[in-house]
Amino acid sequence: MNLDLAGTPIRVSAVDPGYVETEFSEVRFHGDKERAQGVYRGFRPLTGDDVADAIAYVVNLPEHVNVVDLVIVPTAQRNVYVVDREQD
Repeated sequence: MNLDLAGTPIRVSAVDPGYVETEFSEVRFHGDKERAQGVYRGFRPLTGDDVADAIAYVVNLPEHVNVVDLVIVPTAQRNVYVVDREQD
């Protein structure tokens, strides 16, 4: 989309969040709340507010600045597959 808008003042940003604690895990596990909470056990996931704050930052940058890709993850998340979980 960014290429399609070349020559316009419209900025395009992709936001790629890592682990965010939402109701998605509960839906994923068909209402099993204990299993859903297990997804986030041992580390502090992002919240919706964390992601919203990052988006607000991008949106409020000066007009000549564009963040093309914003990857936001919890500190414990090293990549898509690796999360530093505490030992229980």
